[in-house]
Amino acid sequence: MTTTPKDYKVWSHKDRFEDRNGPLFIHETYDPPKGKGLLRFFAEQRHTNGGNAIHGGMMMTFADSVMFAIAHKEFNNHFGVTVTMNNEFLYPGWPDQWIEGGGEVLRATKSGLIFVRGQLFTEEHILMTFSGVLKRIHKKLPK
Repeated sequence: MTTTPKDYKVWSHKDRFEDRNGPLFIHETYDPPKGKGLLRFFAEQRHTNGGNAIHGGMMMTFADSVMFAIAHKEFNNHFGVTVTMNNEFLYPGWPDQWIEGGGEVLRATKSGLIFVRGQLFTEEHILMTFSGVLKRIHKKLPK
């Protein structure tokens, strides 16, 4: 089991798919210092593909989670879904290192569309850039 890093807490939001692939850790203040990710996970052997790099599907799963973490204030405790997501892989991730993600909300509309962009990175490299559109649904999250 991965130890919770300093200034982070387990991101528990009742998502069985992400729980199976995590744990994911979110910065306690939701405002990490420069060079630190809003959300992070420790890459393990179970996250790798046949070439021993972190599987692209894991990277996209994590980026989707990062988009929701970035846009958390826009959801106001409502449920949301991913409408679109675009990814550009720049460098492979490897096991036994922290992979982090962060970014920004570009725009949030009154109808509930939230435009987000960001990147996944390690201490040495930007691994992936992403952008996407999320949709706030008028259904409250279960408690």
